[in-house]
Amino acid sequence: MTGLLRKVRFLEQHELGPRYDVVIVGGGVNGLSLAYHLAEVHGIRDVAVLERSYLGSGASGRNTQVLRANYNTPETVPLYEGSLRMYRTLSQELDFNILFTDQGELDLCHTPDSLRVEREKSLLNRALGVRTDILTPEEALKVCPLVDLTGGGELPVVGASYHPPGAFARHHAVVWGYAAAPHR
Repeated sequence: MTGLLRKVRFLEQHELGPRYDVVIVGGGVNGLSLAYHLAEVHGIRDVAVLERSYLGSGASGRNTQVLRANYNTPETVPLYEGSLRMYRTLSQELDFNILFTDQGELDLCHTPDSLRVEREKSLLNRALGVRTDILTPEEALKVCPLVDLTGGGELPVVGASYHPPGAFARHHAVVWGYAAAPHR
């Protein structure tokens, strides 16, 4: 049985043991991913994940779900590019549908200053091998015909950046995929 129909007993609370090889504080994407990779890659299975509320109740349940590599520092671009690459196969790896969609990311600019920042970011991204295109308002409309170029009449769109590799994954599905994975 795969995906959401799998019978898994991972929501049980357990008494804490006297010791663990690793204790992780936080049952969100980061904590659960760390526990998963410690087990899968390093064979460390005596791990406690401590969460004060429910799994994914913190930042993992409140993020935008956007997966992208078009950041604006030389340190973060390769980090997020590697992360985005991992997300592309995560559903298969976890045998759990994380509701990944590969559709690109479009950032609209309403001021010349914001467009300048996007241009600078695009130059950095391209230098590091990550595609980020600068678009005119008309080109942005071709990418997403639903865009209101008038900005509601207040601040019209003056340009955009488009990151074709950008994607989305449903954050709660990622949390539950990681939560279920170590228990198979």
